[in-house]
Amino acid sequence: MTDAARLATGECFVNDIDDARRTLQETFGFTQFRDGQEPAISALLQGRPVLAVFPTGAGKSLCYQLPALLLDGLTVVVSPLIALMKDQVDFLVRRGVAAARLDSTLEPIEARRIFDDLRADRLKLLYVAPERLASERFFQTLSKTNVALLAVDEAHCISEWGHNFRPEYLKLARIAQRLGVTRVLALTATATPGVARDVARTFGIADSDVVITGFHRPNLELHANACAAEDRPARLLKSLKTHSAGPTIIYVTLQKTAEDLAAYLAGQGFDAMAYHAGMNDERRHVVQDQFMACEAGIVVATIAFGMGIDKSNIRAVYHFNLPKSLENFAQEIGRAGRDGAPARCELFACSEDVLTLGNFTYGDTPTPEAITGLLGEILGLGPIFDISAYDLSQRHDIRQLVVQTLMTYLELEGILEATGPFYSDCKFRPLRASGEILARYDPPRAAFLRQIFRQARPGKIWFALDVPEVARSLEEPRERISAALNYLEEQGDVELQLAGLRQGYRRAAGEADLDELRERLVARFLDRERRDIARVHSVLEYAQAEGCLTGRLLEYFGESLAGDCGHCARCLGEPPLPLPPVPERVLGSQETELLKGLRSERHKALASPRQLTRFLCGLLSPASSRGRLGKHPQFGTLADVPFPRVLGFVEKQAE
Repeated sequence: MTDAARLATGECFVNDIDDARRTLQETFGFTQFRDGQEPAISALLQGRPVLAVFPTGAGKSLCYQLPALLLDGLTVVVSPLIALMKDQVDFLVRRGVAAARLDSTLEPIEARRIFDDLRADRLKLLYVAPERLASERFFQTLSKTNVALLAVDEAHCISEWGHNFRPEYLKLARIAQRLGVTRVLALTATATPGVARDVARTFGIADSDVVITGFHRPNLELHANACAAEDRPARLLKSLKTHSAGPTIIYVTLQKTAEDLAAYLAGQGFDAMAYHAGMNDERRHVVQDQFMACEAGIVVATIAFGMGIDKSNIRAVYHFNLPKSLENFAQEIGRAGRDGAPARCELFACSEDVLTLGNFTYGDTPTPEAITGLLGEILGLGPIFDISAYDLSQRHDIRQLVVQTLMTYLELEGILEATGPFYSDCKFRPLRASGEILARYDPPRAAFLRQIFRQARPGKIWFALDVPEVARSLEEPRERISAALNYLEEQGDVELQLAGLRQGYRRAAGEADLDELRERLVARFLDRERRDIARVHSVLEYAQAEGCLTGRLLEYFGESLAGDCGHCARCLGEPPLPLPPVPERVLGSQETELLKGLRSERHKALASPRQLTRFLCGLLSPASSRGRLGKHPQFGTLADVPFPRVLGFVEKQAE
């Protein structure tokens, strides 16, 4: 009997957990489940959605990998981390599991092979990014497949109250509904109680199926103290010489800091390498591979490093710079000591880091004028429309991710409904002669394809199509054009290249009060700004706290410790140090003249107080980047002054 039939008849899955235990040993080589794994797997096998909140390295991936082998159908794993996809697929394939990943690094021939396997039901697990799952083209393919389980990694990204809200994640619950998937596994290591409730509500997960194993890692020795920025290198060096005896990660905020600090440590005789998103792919792979194989190496990295990296013997994680939240801190220290042996986690907290992290947050908040302009454009587009987030970003001087967030807020407000992303520009290369392609289809379909081919603009190798224009010309739905091209590629008739990503919407409500809507959105972004800044300050407060550091961190995640941990800095008798004061720069006549000079230049990109403040604090926006103002001699002149102070000064001078 198929899994679907057993669900329909209400048959009890009495033997499934026994099957799971056998699979655990035979396929994965483990003799027993870790804490939390068995109840999560049991609920999934019985067809219920589950939220699993496990610490980093506690075995979340087994909670979907094992059920995937027992369920009738495909398990789709949604993850934003290419490194995690690659490592897990390699792990599964070595164990004889039919697993694959679809990501941007694959060659076309590899992607076609995976689509062939998908159509032929030869896959048990398929890893994809959330953006791919939400795409019209991939959804059409997946809708023809029996999806038995949808696993959503980094599920805290669903919650707008969390520390890492990503707009595309909000669409995953609706996609699951459209696919008819009721068995969903949401996974995260960093959910506060409020975020966990939000994720559970989104996927309809019962309280009894929220599995939280606890955040306590007894083998992690937590050390945290405030210090002056100029003292950090010497304090780090002393700690490395005194305590480190194995692979070490040192987290920093800026790419330049990673390069400089790695060079400094190498000069001190350590095997230290930098890792950040500004490096080319080849160099990043070299650094990662060397670190995975090392027994005592150091990686100085931005947060681009570590996501999805499973190295069990990391003996130390240092935060040279302040992490942007306690959620990030917990996730990053969770990469240490996965083998259960002691590991040192040390945080150096400086006021200067609050300034840097705060400016990143302030730079994301759109101006009221930009929100007004964007709303005016969106609400004037008619009942059904599509947009390019990049084009809106450029026209309204709002960062592209923030545009996507704003559009998501309009969905949450009930103003819009997303109809799915699509590509407006298409190139195709025939892999067979057109006559041979058309001969494979019945007369109506062949006639439709012939009409599409006639609309194509020929090049030397590729034919170009403007999909929306073809749809208008043929008086056919755009979705039918896209589906036909997608099917041709699936059948091996053509190879596609897609560009011009656009998102479709329909108006879900009548006329909206523009002023009222704008005020709500402005308030929403400012509230998010305040919460993000508060998260940064919570890390600073943690570093200066008295009492058990382990207990304080657990308390943040809604967990209590029976007593003090006995092995953190405070429990070992290290008292908290006061935060060294940072000299406050006075803004006076010199800065007033600076503002007058900038305003006299009449840059459109610096028209509003917040735009001008961004520029003075060294934060580029789409408009200032387009105007090449990053090379202006006054760019970043006040980067050492907190953003709110600069904004207040700019506003006062404009009065």
